[in-house]
Amino acid sequence: MNDRTPMNEGAISFGLLWLRVLAGLGIMTHGYPKLFGGNMAKFAKSAGELGLPQPELMAWLAALSEFFGGLLLVLGLFTRPAALFCMATMSVAAFLAHSEDPFSVKEKALAYWTMFGALLIMGGGKYALERRFFRGRGRRR
Repeated sequence: MNDRTPMNEGAISFGLLWLRVLAGLGIMTHGYPKLFGGNMAKFAKSAGELGLPQPELMAWLAALSEFFGGLLLVLGLFTRPAALFCMATMSVAAFLAHSEDPFSVKEKALAYWTMFGALLIMGGGKYALERRFFRGRGRRR
């Protein structure tokens, strides 16, 4: 039996829009203060304490992925690459920065990690701008 009725397609599309916008806006609130609030030096120091190579570069990449990756998710542009970069950043947060912390501390990073993983798998959906701009390229989602 096929459960992919038009109503289900609409619900899936709206669910992906909901997920993209809320996850994107949420992660942007983490990247914004690092990029524009003068917190980058502190963030880079934390990256160095984790033992990451080139901690300043890694901190910049993480902050850029949080802010601009989140923005791309909100817009539905380059959804899968943006989700991949955000997921990589949350992997470091959950599995390295908070590796020794209790679940209640790493839970937020894991929740974002899960949301970005879902977007990586499913793409931006029907209401993503990439559908309009890149309609003739690749398979339709």
